Amino acid sequence: MSVTKKALSREEADLQWVVLLLRVRDAQDRTAFADLFGHFAPRLKGFLMKSGTSDALAEEVAQDVMATVWQKAHLFDHQRASVATWIFTIARNRKIDMLRKQRRPEPEDLPWGPEAEPDQDDALSLQQDTEKLRVALAGLPEKQRILVERAFYGDLSHSEIASETGLPLGTIKSRIRLALERLRHEMK
Repeated sequence: MSVTKKALSREEADLQWVVLLLRVRDAQDRTAFADLFGHFAPRLKGFLMKSGTSDALAEEVAQDVMATVWQKAHLFDHQRASVATWIFTIARNRKIDMLRKQRRPEPEDLPWGPEAEPDQDDALSLQQDTEKLRVALAGLPEKQRILVERAFYGDLSHSEIASETGLPLGTIKSRIRLALERLRHEMK
């Protein structure tokens, strides 16, 4: 019997959110929106923070989502989703959009036009350093040199090198560390 009461109270709560959202849609009812905001904004923020969003970004997304609820209430269809599902879907999509925007460089940060020609002194210095590194690599013991080349030129992790060579991971790490120390000493 208590399950039926819980289900009924859940249905009543869902119906209450639908009624409030319809009042926002049809009459731009600020009180109804305040009730929706008071209930959903903190839950949105918590949902976003649990998914790894920073406090500040979660707050910003929650505010943005609730503004969208106010502006786009006419798009809500209670036949397709509950109010909570509709609002949390908006939040999920908005979070994805904001994360994409954060990772994308702004147009003013992108370089425009051809890159400047390197200074001749810098080019010569780079060429000399490259030659010095080539000689230093050639001077490493073969076991160390091969591992360094696989790690840096082959772009392999230590674990991948261990899988390919059959050597213990600790041996791989030790040999690479010793090789890098030698190279650092040679490059001074």
